[in-house]
Amino acid sequence: MRKYDIAAYIWPAYTGQEDRTRIFWPDGIGEWQTVKLEHKNEAENYEWSRKPVWGYVDEADPGVMEMQIEEAIRHGVNVFIYDWYWYDDRPFLENCLNDGFLKASNCNKMKFYLMWANHDATYCWDRRISSESDTVVWRGDVTQEQFKKIGRRWIDQYFKLDNYYKVDGKPLVSIYDLGNFINGLGGIDKAKECMDWLRREAQKEGIPGVHFQLIKWGEQNLNLSGVDAGEKPVEPALVEPLGFESLTHYQIVHYMDVNRDYLEIIEDMKKEWDHVIGTYQIPYSPHVSIGWDNNPRYRKFRPQIVKNNTPENFEKALQAAKEFADAHCKIPLITINSWNEWTETSYLEPDNVYGYGYLEAVKKVFAE
Repeated sequence: MRKYDIAAYIWPAYTGQEDRTRIFWPDGIGEWQTVKLEHKNEAENYEWSRKPVWGYVDEADPGVMEMQIEEAIRHGVNVFIYDWYWYDDRPFLENCLNDGFLKASNCNKMKFYLMWANHDATYCWDRRISSESDTVVWRGDVTQEQFKKIGRRWIDQYFKLDNYYKVDGKPLVSIYDLGNFINGLGGIDKAKECMDWLRREAQKEGIPGVHFQLIKWGEQNLNLSGVDAGEKPVEPALVEPLGFESLTHYQIVHYMDVNRDYLEIIEDMKKEWDHVIGTYQIPYSPHVSIGWDNNPRYRKFRPQIVKNNTPENFEKALQAAKEFADAHCKIPLITINSWNEWTETSYLEPDNVYGYGYLEAVKKVFAE
């Protein structure tokens, strides 16, 4: 049986150790503040009352992460993908990685890599005023000068570590928002120059290069600066010239209607995987999302809710991903949303509804 790396995204907001988190969650416990609230809409016959089996723990605590690493490995998850942020010319929400995971005594049992979540930060994280989610708190795009500061930080703090996830010896870093990435750096040619610069800087440190992975959304015509009016290049035409070496997804809600039964969604996931490998020439790592329901972040009801996403049906999605990977994948990597996206209702961590059911599903397909 082929061995796969099973990678789960981590939303590093379940800590209050960074002062700037209090902009959104003033109680000082990160987004647990939102999870702990009562979420009920009687008019829509809606109630959300999820509770973590492990408690409202501080995921920037190395002791907490030692336990989570053991549970992840025991159930077949051997890579964490940390959402990584840079706002206002400095990092944001690094504590869970730097102080929690990397200081855990058993962190070398587990690989990790960064997904640069370079989207704008809005008030969607603050339930008190999340209706103002079109208001930008911090911009996610960066200049070339800022990118070089970011690149040096990646090399110095992360890429050299033995447990950083690598493909052919090259540390993998994932880019979430291609449009923001290109526009901030000054256009397509400048973005490529910056990517090539980072590869060269890594090579100076004895690292073979950098493996850039793209997060794919739906088929989008990108509104890019430096492109003639009326021309909107489609994503597939940019990915290879820029030098991306692979791609995956972050969430099913990015490319399909999720307000329906999970068994229907699985069929559209499989169609998307086939579409990607028929459209792109670079390797694709199949992605499985557990679900979607981000009503906990909002006071007004939002109808996009995945239904019937039981652990048993999630296991079917994982099995489909494994079969696809067996047939098509050059890189033995499968991504899952997510380890802990509680307020989007897509998480592996055990809860009061399904217990360890989602983790057990991963174990059945990949660890046994």
